[in-house]
Amino acid sequence: MKSLGIKKLYYSISEVSKITDLEQYVLRYWESEFDELKPAKNRAGNRIYTNRDIKLILYIKKLLRDERYTIEGAKQVLKNYTPDVDSGEQLELIDAPKTGAKIKDETLRSDMVEVKTFLEDLLKKLG
Repeated sequence: MKSLGIKKLYYSISEVSKITDLEQYVLRYWESEFDELKPAKNRAGNRIYTNRDIKLILYIKKLLRDERYTIEGAKQVLKNYTPDVDSGEQLELIDAPKTGAKIKDETLRSDMVEVKTFLEDLLKKLG
């Protein structure tokens, strides 16, 4: 994700799902389990997550998946959790497919160049 000097304040659930590499239903379930995780909702009723919410989600993910806490154990640890002051950093979406395979930037760029060349050639033929 290119930084154009505009800092994003809110993220949709689909963006948070990509950033954290978690399914949307997991995010909604954790919201029901952890009192600290309460994203705001916009007028349409959609969840809007802040950087602070995302950091909390990543911490919960670390507790549950990496440190193997139960949900009840993670709740106890979160009682002492104080989130970092918002550093203003811009979070980036993870562009990895759901299979977990990594796509190298070079491969992606070469594919994009190939598609661009194809489209330019097609435009010449049509024009």
